Amino acid sequence: MALAPTPIDAQPLRRLGGGLLLAWIAFWLMMMAVGLQEHLRDGSPYLWRPVIAEGSSMLVATAVALVQWRLSKRLDPLLSQPRRWFMRVLAWTPLVAIGFVLVVHGIRTGAFTLLHIPRPRDPWPAALLYESLKFAIFYVLFTGVQFGVRSYLAYSAERLEAERQRTLSQQAQLLQLTQQLQPHFLFNALNTVSSLIHSDPDLADALLTQLASLLRAASDAQRRPQQTLAEELTLLDAYAGIMIARFGDRVRIDWHIEPAARRCEVPTLALQPLLENCFRHVVEPRRETTHIVVSARCREGRLAVEVADDGGRLAAAAAFGVGLRNLEQRTRMLHGDAASLVLSQNEGGGVSARLEMPCAC
Repeated sequence: MALAPTPIDAQPLRRLGGGLLLAWIAFWLMMMAVGLQEHLRDGSPYLWRPVIAEGSSMLVATAVALVQWRLSKRLDPLLSQPRRWFMRVLAWTPLVAIGFVLVVHGIRTGAFTLLHIPRPRDPWPAALLYESLKFAIFYVLFTGVQFGVRSYLAYSAERLEAERQRTLSQQAQLLQLTQQLQPHFLFNALNTVSSLIHSDPDLADALLTQLASLLRAASDAQRRPQQTLAEELTLLDAYAGIMIARFGDRVRIDWHIEPAARRCEVPTLALQPLLENCFRHVVEPRRETTHIVVSARCREGRLAVEVADDGGRLAAAAAFGVGLRNLEQRTRMLHGDAASLVLSQNEGGGVSARLEMPCAC
């Protein structure tokens, strides 16, 4: 997995920053405490000497760490190749170590002179070697910590980017699936109007007017993959009005919608295929009146919407058509296995289509 292409996100860096700063301060306080302890053990009267020594090291080391952090940003593309990354970052260790010692020595000399504190009498070559090796060890350890932090941040950024891309892809697929319903719905609605053109032209004309209004509302709604159940029911009621105008006394629809359920979000045009199935497979072939009940309720964080008729028969190997298959895909994309669409045969006759999904009731 390549870590480099994705820019490091600022939020994980801010979360880590506080902890790293506290660890950095604690490290130098510990170094200063060790220096003071050694100083007291040697019986030296100059207590400021270890404070100045470790304080100057802390200041210069902090500056070096910040510069290294900024400069190594350009090496982020090599984070997936640790060997190359370390070789590039550590290549300047000898020069950085010598520069560190020289700068620290200058600060200490100036501070000791101002405070009239005698300077340590260690031989300069030995002090240079000791301080350089000491800093080199620190530099390597800090580089390892930096590699771990940068790798974590790059991984977090990549994961967030992957999640963002997945969300965008899902939204695009949802929108595509939603838009697929318009030709399907329009085809069936126009078939309804076509069947009335010769037998009842006035009714066909009225249905065309209602259909135009419904399609305008549906087109606006289709710009969103989801909408509230209340908005969805407005479209469904308009569709039901068209179909009732066609079939007249052959159909009766009752609505049982709980107020809390109206606030739940559902896939756009989710209920239209459920009601359409009742008209296509039950109302249209029957001569007697078909009773359809549309109900919705919200219980324990789940929305249940059901469209039931009293005359349908479910085939033994019933398969979803275009509308129901499309609806099932969209609910699965939004809620995974937490959503379900089930057709069942009612005990007293008829078929029920039940759609369930999570909802903050």
